[in-house]
Amino acid sequence: MRRDPAVTALGLEVEWVGAPASPHPTVVFLHEGLGSVAMWKDFPERFCRAAGLRGLVFSRYGYGRSTPRPPGERWPVGFMHAQAWEVLPALFAQLGVERPWLFGHSDGGSIALLYAARFAVAGLVLVAPHIMVEDVSVASIARARTAYLEGGLRERLARYHDDVDSAFWGWNDIWLDPAFRDWDIRPQLAAIAAPLLAVQGEDDEYGTLEQIEGIARLAPQTRLLVLPACGHTPHRDQPERLIEEAARFMISRISQDC
Repeated sequence: MRRDPAVTALGLEVEWVGAPASPHPTVVFLHEGLGSVAMWKDFPERFCRAAGLRGLVFSRYGYGRSTPRPPGERWPVGFMHAQAWEVLPALFAQLGVERPWLFGHSDGGSIALLYAARFAVAGLVLVAPHIMVEDVSVASIARARTAYLEGGLRERLARYHDDVDSAFWGWNDIWLDPAFRDWDIRPQLAAIAAPLLAVQGEDDEYGTLEQIEGIARLAPQTRLLVLPACGHTPHRDQPERLIEEAARFMISRISQDC
């Protein structure tokens, strides 16, 4: 891994992984609602080396080693839209990233979809994305709040974030806000023309398979991959299978473009 020589003007933690001389589009890894550069662990490096690609991993504002969220600041209902349509274009312009592959997990998968609905991408790999709010998502996020306040979740997450309360409450408060129940990005999905692989575990505790099946109905070029005996985090539960399937998908599409 190579850390960018300075924190970007956006105050974001950035690392480059994989094959630096790859002539193909950069793979940008977009983390989950409690994620960060460190929480991906070595998965981005392993994936990019297996596929022969260069990767960009970063922590969103409020996460990891990026600028923390001030205690009184709350994410708005449209926070993922802002990440996709404002933050990502600015970051890519600063780092010289053009027409990337987007590899998004959970909230990061939703951000990837929103970005691809407006901007050119080489393709998308979405792992446990959200396209609307389901009861199972809210129930699991409520349980996470209890675990953070009463269990060991805060201590476990503190290893990965400079300000763990910034990371946790930014995510948890907005997902449990009653106004967020109407969040729904399905109207944007028909605008996506890029190749798309949508992956979800059968035992995902944060969403049903309707999350990826709904994508396929609205973006019919989507290929679905359902993983048995797998939860919300396939890159931890079944990393080898995910690397194999996603790398094959990307490489085949890159070969078609050449």
